[in-house]
Amino acid sequence: MRVLVADDHSLFRDGIISLLEAAGFEVAGQVGDGRAAVEAALRLRPDLILMDISMPEMSGLEALREIKAQLPETQVVMLTVSDNDDDLFQAVKAGARGYLLKSLNASEFLEMLEGLEHGEAAITRQTAARLFDSYADLSHPHAEPLDSLTQRETDILILVAEGHSNKAIAQELFLSLNTIKYHMRNILQKLGVQNRTEAATHAMRAGLLRSDSPR
Repeated sequence: MRVLVADDHSLFRDGIISLLEAAGFEVAGQVGDGRAAVEAALRLRPDLILMDISMPEMSGLEALREIKAQLPETQVVMLTVSDNDDDLFQAVKAGARGYLLKSLNASEFLEMLEGLEHGEAAITRQTAARLFDSYADLSHPHAEPLDSLTQRETDILILVAEGHSNKAIAQELFLSLNTIKYHMRNILQKLGVQNRTEAATHAMRAGLLRSDSPR
């Protein structure tokens, strides 16, 4: 996987690049501001962009929107110190494939990135819970977008919203991993969303989580 690192702190960039290269990732480039991130993304066409939110010239969120508009297949993970809920929601809405805090330890960080190759979002359970909880005060669930899903797809979506990986879902439903991936593609397409996190919010808003599921 070819990675572009965008962060305005050179010391942090150097550390992340060393970690990525030691784990077998190919670092295609590094930049120090949002505008340069957009330009580098268009030039280098990386598989993954790790991007901070607070950067000069153009914020990471603005850069994210421009990159996804022009390179929709490129995965972007926000890697930031910002624990602000609004930043999190805006990043997911703009198409970020993940949202990781810089306080994450190295092994968790690499595990999250490896999960991207298996169709998983790079987001911790704690951050996902914050995202889902934002919809808890909605008094009128909106189930309409889910009407097009089959029962099997609905079952899978519920497990996604509860934090299960594709592999865990396959084991619980006694299906192959490829079958789960096939259903996930259909779910994302039917709901008109770009990633698992956005799909899971639909399940939360519709009140689909099982009452005994861990939060």
